[in-house]
Amino acid sequence: MRILLTLAYDGTNYCGWQRQINGPSVQQTLEEALAVLLNRDINDVKTIAASRTDAGVHALGQRAVFDIDELKIPLDKFPQVLNGLLPSDISVTSAQFVPKSFNPRFAAKYKTYAYHINNAPIPNPLLRRYSAFVPQPLDIEAMQKAARNFIGRHDFTSFCAAGGSAKTTVREVYQCGVRFPRPYGKKTFLGDEVEISPGEKIFFGDEVKASPGEKYFPCGPVKIIITGNGFLYNMVRIIAGTLVYVGLGKIPHGAIPEIITAKDRTKAGKTMPPEGLVLEEVGYQPFTA
Repeated sequence: MRILLTLAYDGTNYCGWQRQINGPSVQQTLEEALAVLLNRDINDVKTIAASRTDAGVHALGQRAVFDIDELKIPLDKFPQVLNGLLPSDISVTSAQFVPKSFNPRFAAKYKTYAYHINNAPIPNPLLRRYSAFVPQPLDIEAMQKAARNFIGRHDFTSFCAAGGSAKTTVREVYQCGVRFPRPYGKKTFLGDEVEISPGEKIFFGDEVKASPGEKYFPCGPVKIIITGNGFLYNMVRIIAGTLVYVGLGKIPHGAIPEIITAKDRTKAGKTMPPEGLVLEEVGYQPFTA
């Protein structure tokens, strides 16, 4: 029988999902725990994942399968028992039976990634493992306009890092957006309501009330969400870097179609660091927004 696991993990201390000779991986750690739990030799335990996340990348909804002849633990208790053998930075959140032919990578209809940015003048030590630090104010509206241009079926050569092994660079993006919790309005400071000026920085803890028509470049947590049928090597991190360049005014928001058409990696933005990236979901039904 084949069991499909859903996993969440902090990728900081791992060289990625896949087994590597240069350091511990999430796959190796999971397989070692499964070998102990199932009383099997480590060489007899093999997992297949939906996504081979890179070093330092995190996950909330990674999927992986393994095979077993007989399960002596109730399936609903399996995650809890397995978590007792895993380190605290890896957690199995669910387990279910799937057909023996089920491959979590090829059966996936879509994957959703989130890229987190700490947009503030001073870095927050509590966010350094889970977001990229950008101290300059970002033009969120321009980033949102640019993000919409990624939606659709395109050749994403301009957003693929060297070293990938994909047979084709064509991918379809179902959604791409930039979220900021409080982009406009008024804030409460020491009990007094204060108008927000253009260019003013808004920090964590500020209470902001919406006020239509006001515009400013805020600081705070920025989240880039992208869903597609698959992604090239470092594609999400390069798209995130391109959107950051748009937010900084280095790339016009209307230039994205030209960058896509160019099929030239040098035309896009930088590759953002891995710690801001999270694999949020792998879906096995057609994507619906």
